[in-house]
Amino acid sequence: MSNNVVTTCPTVKRRLISMVYESLLGFAVLFLPFLIFEIATHASHAPLIEHMRQALAFVVLGFYFIHQWTRDGQTLAMKTWRMKLVGANGGPVSPRAAAVRYLLSWMWILPALLVALALDLHRWPALGAILAGILLWSLTAFLDKDRQFLHDKLAGTRLMQLPPLPKKKKAAAPV
Repeated sequence: MSNNVVTTCPTVKRRLISMVYESLLGFAVLFLPFLIFEIATHASHAPLIEHMRQALAFVVLGFYFIHQWTRDGQTLAMKTWRMKLVGANGGPVSPRAAAVRYLLSWMWILPALLVALALDLHRWPALGAILAGILLWSLTAFLDKDRQFLHDKLAGTRLMQLPPLPKKKKAAAPV
């Protein structure tokens, strides 16, 4: 394992806060592809177009995350919060492990979306179900001695906390 990687896992709180930032960045990643899609489909809301829109989001986000995780183990949010994704052995993440992690990461919200659909929940109740699903999935970290989430265990990846950045020394003030 690289000397600059501390073998501790980021706290659950830190990872959840990072996910909020990651969500905002996800909207930025989707902006241009969605703009092009909306122009091409004349912003139609036909059922087929709605499903294509969802598929586009899934594919674009998948490409983004898999690319970032296999490139250097970090997305912009992970860099900001000093976290890095590594393989189970501490080395780089393989494309297969990154793809499996991406697919399993949907377990954060997929069960809650299915519950909301089955119970015909809309707006605030649906959002409440999604937040409850996120909370429940975050509890999977407490089932692991190293506090890794279940999707990381199943994908053969680990989130590591990087050490703090070295403090910049202030330049001496001119006399």
